Amino acid sequence: MTLLVTIVVLGGLIFVHELGHFLAAKRAGVHVHEFALGFGPAILSIRRGDTAYSLRLLPLGGFVRMAGMHPEEEGLDAVPQDRRFMNKPVAQRLAIVGAGPLANLITAVVLFVTVFSLLGIPTTTLTIAAVEPRYPAQAAGFQPGDRIVAVGGRPIDAWDDLVQIVRSSPGRELAVTVRRGGDTVDLRVTPARDPDGGFGVIGIRPRIEVQHYGFGQSVTQGFAWTGRVVLAFLDAVAGMFSGDVRGEIVGPVGIGAEIGQATQQGLPNLVFLTGLLSANLGLINLLPIPALDGSRMLFLVLEGLRGRPIDPNKEGLIHLLGFALMLALLLVVSIRDVARLFGVG
Repeated sequence: MTLLVTIVVLGGLIFVHELGHFLAAKRAGVHVHEFALGFGPAILSIRRGDTAYSLRLLPLGGFVRMAGMHPEEEGLDAVPQDRRFMNKPVAQRLAIVGAGPLANLITAVVLFVTVFSLLGIPTTTLTIAAVEPRYPAQAAGFQPGDRIVAVGGRPIDAWDDLVQIVRSSPGRELAVTVRRGGDTVDLRVTPARDPDGGFGVIGIRPRIEVQHYGFGQSVTQGFAWTGRVVLAFLDAVAGMFSGDVRGEIVGPVGIGAEIGQATQQGLPNLVFLTGLLSANLGLINLLPIPALDGSRMLFLVLEGLRGRPIDPNKEGLIHLLGFALMLALLLVVSIRDVARLFGVG
């Protein structure tokens, strides 16, 4: 099931990316030989007008084959000069190349808006859903349905605030005020020390409620979350140059594991994760790394500044080398992902 969902999610995001290129190319009047989802041999191909739409054997990936991407490509003589990619103004070519990442960013906003407005966001409340047996909370008299009001006389506004206080207080008695029905009850509990992490625990779980937003708020949240992803991405890129790298790079295997976990947590979590992946896919493709859209856009900007194109053979070689390096990196990262899943390394 996880494999199928992963293929659908990643395949869908790649489809959206390539659809952005395709629609921009069509709008600019560029002849498109083929719009393909996947790589390898075609298992299904349908021709509509002058474009072949194909589904390839390997579902992760895709491409839009436009006329005039390279001056020596096969079948170019049959395409009118004004419908060749290379003959379009630099601004139009930039728009075509940038349309893929833009489509992913727009998709991220749409998915976030969908979660906030239609599916709802699972929100942690201050109401206790369960009290674990043989933990300090049970001995202190906590009950399901109690709502945490204050700790040590200080009001508590969020579950994370309570968690932070408890985790930092192993072995230290805490005065906790709860609302039980219409009454206010004062309880005293001493967090136990977790044997593995050494932090404090009392053994209660919060009630999770699904929170829905109005459409206007959802749109605001959609753009806000996309903006957060952009800022986090820029921070990560800056960290790569400064040596302050946080977290680990994951490949398709690691992403598949995250998708599998989100699937188990419910549709809102899966759609939200898909939005995060879509935004990151768009941003990664804007990096000026050979074989990515950002690199092609950089070459187009240089062409605009120089007034003449870069030698297409040299540019093609750079993209080919970049693609080979990306495949090698993908292989290494995937091996590490598998090792982590099996607890090796």
